[in-house]
Amino acid sequence: MKTEILSRKADYIGITGSVLCIIHCLITPILLMSTALLQDDHLRFGYLSLDYVFIGVNIVAVYFATRHYALPIVKKALWSFLGLFAIAIVLEDVNPIFEYIGYVASAGLVITHLTNIRQHRLQHAH
Repeated sequence: MKTEILSRKADYIGITGSVLCIIHCLITPILLMSTALLQDDHLRFGYLSLDYVFIGVNIVAVYFATRHYALPIVKKALWSFLGLFAIAIVLEDVNPIFEYIGYVASAGLVITHLTNIRQHRLQHAH
């Protein structure tokens, strides 16, 4: 029972981390152009390094979400989207296409975590 609760919380943490990452990525260009706040190199470095925090949060969330109760297809999807997400974030400065891949991977993580939550509910309703 305790493992199931931890797994469900991990799904919610993963959803939150992915949604916050999408919001962060969408507002960063606006903040860079419209505010002097991110003109300071130290503040900008700290703000932009949040990308790596999101990778870390998602690694922990996927690990705990898939540790015990995830269906094999859900487990594979979560780990695949996580890998794609991490690669896209690391390479987003190399080519703009990686930014869009990151959005798709984040959305994939959210949808798959939601699927995992739904699957848990269906399994335990019977």
